[in-house]
Amino acid sequence: MKPIVAIVGRPNVGKSRFFNYIVGQRISIVEDTPGVTRDRIYAEASWRDREFTLIDTAGIEEKTDDVIISGMREQANIAINIADVILFMTDVKQGVTSSDMEIGIMLKKSKKTVILVCNKADNIGEPPPEIYEFYNLGLGEPFPVSAANALGIGDVLDEVYNKLPKKQDNENEDDKIKVAIIGKPNAGKSSLLNRILNEERAIVSDIAGTTRDAIDSEFQNEHGKYVFIDTAGIRKKSKVNENIEKYSVMRTLLAIERSDVAIVMVDAKDGVTDQDAKILGEAHEAGKGIIIAVNKWDEIEKETGTLEKYKKEVYNKLSYASYAPVVFISAKTGQRVNNLFEMINNVASQNSLRVSTSVVNEVINEAISVVQPPSDKGKRLKILYGTQASTKPPTFVIFVNNKSLFHFSYQRYLINCFRNNFGLEGTPVRLIIREKGEKK
Repeated sequence: MKPIVAIVGRPNVGKSRFFNYIVGQRISIVEDTPGVTRDRIYAEASWRDREFTLIDTAGIEEKTDDVIISGMREQANIAINIADVILFMTDVKQGVTSSDMEIGIMLKKSKKTVILVCNKADNIGEPPPEIYEFYNLGLGEPFPVSAANALGIGDVLDEVYNKLPKKQDNENEDDKIKVAIIGKPNAGKSSLLNRILNEERAIVSDIAGTTRDAIDSEFQNEHGKYVFIDTAGIRKKSKVNENIEKYSVMRTLLAIERSDVAIVMVDAKDGVTDQDAKILGEAHEAGKGIIIAVNKWDEIEKETGTLEKYKKEVYNKLSYASYAPVVFISAKTGQRVNNLFEMINNVASQNSLRVSTSVVNEVINEAISVVQPPSDKGKRLKILYGTQASTKPPTFVIFVNNKSLFHFSYQRYLINCFRNNFGLEGTPVRLIIREKGEKK
């Protein structure tokens, strides 16, 4: 897996601006799916051909009351625990504050690799004299930067490059399917993992996970090789401070990002909740293969048609993910748990499916002949041709005469035609619409 670099520090020292500059775009809220928002606090980045995951964290506040303290401590500890390298960002203009000293002590206790960054050194030339005060933190040489003016950032990234752990063979490993087990607390995620590992008894090795709460378990059986990623449950938003919620979900977001397939655990007794929809939405937006596992099915009273009725309710509440297969399981008894492996294999295969350009255009031409493209004020949409741009998820570029005529409903129709012809079960499908001659 890719190494992780976390940016920590107190509020308003410029962490987010620094983060956005490195990842090359302004990242705040991404809203691809109705009803699903995502506050992106991490992104993939690279420097000198070395890829890593960069995490932006909220500021670590000074002590105010017990609830806030515990929440902020949790945020800081999660960021520290999952990181291979920590960028401790401070404000050279304000000097070393009591909060900086407190965070510095926390970082030294962590025994992690820390790079001290002094932001807002906005002038070219000699470092400002104020920077020497930061040696008192005992974290080594401070790096003066200006996130606003893009000064000194290359030096910091060179140091990150030097401090990253040696590249492991499995950073680019793709012979194992990586499966994230996600869901709200008490949906049965750990029970499912334990059931899989204990029943099959074919564990290759246990790898230390990204946090004290998650373990990546390498595992193989007659169906294939897998890495199962257990995650802490996503809690409901804190009434005290919504920033706290960011870090309670960070483990799950990172697990999704690292995975090929996400198993979304739903508690059969609770039904599909708004929280379930948000969790599944994270995997949908990330373009991952998705399986919906309704757990505790053994505790539901059944009559004729109960399963089909329940499945219909699942799809009604998760209409944007109607492509995802639903399986009814009991992690407690093992009911249908073994069925998951073939589903995982199939969904992973569909998520990485590649279709030739000629076949893509055959389907497009057939779709056009059945349902004519829309028109507006005498102008009709013309689909010139299409091609597949990438996989994970399958992404198709469609060239047209006028993008404004390509209504959402016709895009959905075209995606459904792709699904009918190519399968694409369990995976999101994305369309990129371009006008002829338009640059990428």
